[in-house]
Amino acid sequence: MLKANTNFTEEQIREWHVGFLRDCPSGKLSKDRFIAVYEQFYPSGKAKDFCKYAFSTFDRDNNGTIDFTEFMLAIALTQSGDLDERLALAFDMYDFNNSGLIDTNEMAKVISAMYDLIGEKDRKGEREPKQRAEEIIRICDVTGNKKLSKEEFIAGCKNDPIIRRLLVPNA
Repeated sequence: MLKANTNFTEEQIREWHVGFLRDCPSGKLSKDRFIAVYEQFYPSGKAKDFCKYAFSTFDRDNNGTIDFTEFMLAIALTQSGDLDERLALAFDMYDFNNSGLIDTNEMAKVISAMYDLIGEKDRKGEREPKQRAEEIIRICDVTGNKKLSKEEFIAGCKNDPIIRRLLVPNA
């Protein structure tokens, strides 16, 4: 299943599995462990809020842990998925209530979490998360409903590199 749904070879999948079991002997990655691992990559930031959103997206069966299959699908998407797939994943992560739309409050939480992750302290004026969220939605909202659909989010991120760098830094 993993070989068919990722670009990894059987050997690469086995190597990832060995590492996963070394770090998670139970075969399950807990939310606390997920946060601890992420914090190693962002030592100067606060990863907790961002990780909360990412974890719930990757825990596809909502059982409170990430198993190896969920882990590999997340790695495949974040490392080697095409741009549209990575942007769609980001949208799913930011659509907290699973409504299919991102509103100003959800967007402001995302921006705040991204600021925390990278250690951004300047949050005044146009950099204030709610104001920034309103501006991004104004730019990307084609339908005028003051919310972003997945299509609007993807198009907005593809058309505006500044928005993409803020919301999906690795895309």
